[in-house]
Amino acid sequence: MEQLRPVRVIIADDHPVVRSGLHMAIRQDPSLEVVGEVNDGAAAIQQIAELQPDIAILDINMPKVNGLAVARQIRQQNLNVKIIMLTAHDGEDLFRTAMDAGANGYLLKDSALLEITTAIRMVFEGKPYVSSSITEYLVHRSSSKAGPKLDPVEQRILRLIVAAESSKDIARQLGLSVRTIENRRSVICDKLGVTGAHALLKWALEHKAEFA
Repeated sequence: MEQLRPVRVIIADDHPVVRSGLHMAIRQDPSLEVVGEVNDGAAAIQQIAELQPDIAILDINMPKVNGLAVARQIRQQNLNVKIIMLTAHDGEDLFRTAMDAGANGYLLKDSALLEITTAIRMVFEGKPYVSSSITEYLVHRSSSKAGPKLDPVEQRILRLIVAAESSKDIARQLGLSVRTIENRRSVICDKLGVTGAHALLKWALEHKAEFA
């Protein structure tokens, strides 16, 4: 289906050079439009509420209100915007915290200019996006660990979760009821020992080499 209007984006970062670089990269894609730029978290919350963009790119380390706190406020206010976190740090703990805060995408600054348009398009389409270098690190890390025993159906469900499929879509593809898929997801969570709204997606992203 042809896209009727550009994807509207706000950039929040306290470094002018970073904002300028991201803006220039995004402008190369005519299907994307930068509708606002801010240099702190408080201004980001205000502009997101006023302009109602499709995507908010949030630097994690911003003055006044950091990107994680901005994301939490966006989710608490039920603002209909998808979030891409931007950071210079590749630590696993920060990645987990960002996803828990409600991030839909996670970009490292050293690769952001190359990946930003792809990240925006994927997140806009409802798919998670994680910087390729982070994904590579997590996959290599997980491949050295023995994973829990999942049956073939559970492994396929995890593959579909990584592809950002909803329970309804997974049920349709597997020929099962939505309730059955939800029950299966609960069983998988119990096996993996994970809890939380995005915990299963995070686990699947981190361990996908084990069930690919």
